[in-house]
Amino acid sequence: QVQLVESGGGLVQAGGSLRLSCTASDSTFINYSMGWFRQAPGKEREGVSCISRYGLYRYYVESVKGRFTISRDNAKNTLYLKMNSLKVEDTARYYCATVARTDLCSGAGPHWGQGTQVTVSS
Repeated sequence: QVQLVESGGGLVQAGGSLRLSCTASDSTFINYSMGWFRQAPGKEREGVSCISRYGLYRYYVESVKGRFTISRDNAKNTLYLKMNSLKVEDTARYYCATVARTDLCSGAGPHWGQGTQVTVSS
């Protein structure tokens, strides 16, 4: 089964930028709609952004619209999340996952990465 590995997290000041990457282990990546999810301590997991198999459809949760951009490179089996104008409230562990529905960014799984930590300081 496809394995997903995230990278690109780190510590950044508010207003800064990061780009997360999620690399799949094989070319079955193209068979999946993909998404980024995040979970902060004490909070429920949240669907941040999702993208369809060829990038034609994208979903963003309201709180990141205009600041985050999801993209994918199927030739590289890689999913990206460019995060600009980061806020303290964006602090969370970010996970990539396969998803069933791009429009609702729902039905996450069964394939998940291990996550990468994003910490935004004030």
